[in-house]
Order: sequence, then C-alpha cells, then structure tokens
Amino acid sequence: QVQLVESGGGLVQAGGSLRLSCVASGDIFSINVMGWYRQAPGKQRELVAALTSDSGTRYADSVKSRFTISRDNAKNTLILQMNSLKPEDTAVYYCNADTVGAVPNDYWGQGTQVTVSS
Repeated sequence: QVQLVESGGGLVQAGGSLRLSCVASGDIFSINVMGWYRQAPGKQRELVAALTSDSGTRYADSVKSRFTISRDNAKNTLILQMNSLKPEDTAVYYCNADTVGAVPNDYWGQGTQVTVSS
C-alpha cells in the first residue's frame, strides 16, 4: 500500500506561483509513475503532469512551459512548481501513484485546492 499526502495549495492572483508537494509513504519502491491531476467544478479529472521512475516527464498542453514536475528522492516527495498561474488553473489538485508488482494498483491523495483569482 502507498499513502499520499498533498500540501501547498491556496489562493493566488493570476500571474503568481504556487508549489505543491506530495509526500509518499508505505511501499514506495513499487511506484512506477507519479503524477498530478486536477478537477475543476463540473469537469472531468485531467492529467496535469507525470513523472516516470526513469525521470521521463509528460505535461498537459495547457501547462507546458508554466509547470514543472520533479521529485525529491531523499524526502519521498513529488513536487509541482506552478508559475504564471491563470484563473483556468483553478481546481482541486490530486497526487497519484501507479504501482507495479504482483497486484498493480493506483493510489490517490486527498487533494489540495488551488484557486487563482483574476
């Protein structure tokens, strides 16, 4: 089992920055891919950025060049640095971990609210 705890959300003006963190615990060596997703009111949850175990990255077109996903291995923490925030970035942001092994699984954090005011 893997536990994920996000932090770092909040209210920011358009053009500002926020840094989200997701601390992973438990069976972290089974994690293959970690990512950030977001869900705005009335919309489906969407992938924002993902980071593979071999440090490959993937970004949604809407956040490319503004958001950066990274990992602090010493602290078992996934980070999402968000710059040049826009009102349309407002959503609940969720940390996700996909694991490999005899029983692959998919884990989610509780979510953290990001609100960007215009």
